[in-house]
Amino acid sequence: MAISDRPAERHRRIAGQFTERVEGVTDWEAQSPVGDWVARDVVRHLIEWLPSLLSEGAGVSLPGGPSVDSDPVGAWKARADAVQALLDDPATADRVLVNPHIGELPLDRAVDQFYTTDVFLHTWDLARATGQHDRLDPEHCADLLAGMEPIEEILRTSGQYGPRVEVPDTADVQDRLLGFIGRDPSWAAAHP
Repeated sequence: MAISDRPAERHRRIAGQFTERVEGVTDWEAQSPVGDWVARDVVRHLIEWLPSLLSEGAGVSLPGGPSVDSDPVGAWKARADAVQALLDDPATADRVLVNPHIGELPLDRAVDQFYTTDVFLHTWDLARATGQHDRLDPEHCADLLAGMEPIEEILRTSGQYGPRVEVPDTADVQDRLLGFIGRDPSWAAAHP
């Protein structure tokens, strides 16, 4: 089933898949494919960066939740529910996010483009770190890659993506996307 292009529906599906991975974690200190992050840090990242973007750019305050340190599952679910409520709120359709780096965007589109995409990409990180199913929707991978490749220089200079990891010409679209964002698709957690 294809991922919807409607921001609320896309978030519901992608956040739901991330929730499944969060609920499947048995070791929150497991090394992740992201530099010096462990599994807990993947969730922490998704909890921490969005509130300031929304409050500074759209005057939106998300409700808090449990600490990622004490309850990563509860922290994630609280954030996912808060973002879903924002996207499901009919008033959100009339709101705009203003940011000096991205200009003005409809609020739901900004959340979709930046946050939901981040959740989608970090689903692989958490899954790979914790030995769970790590396959992402191939159509969405292809759509993201097609949208990112033309603006590669902007993305690289933003500091949000690492250097491209070369993958074989025969690599599937998920591996090409992962390589593009600076992940080694063959990365595996070290097990004692």
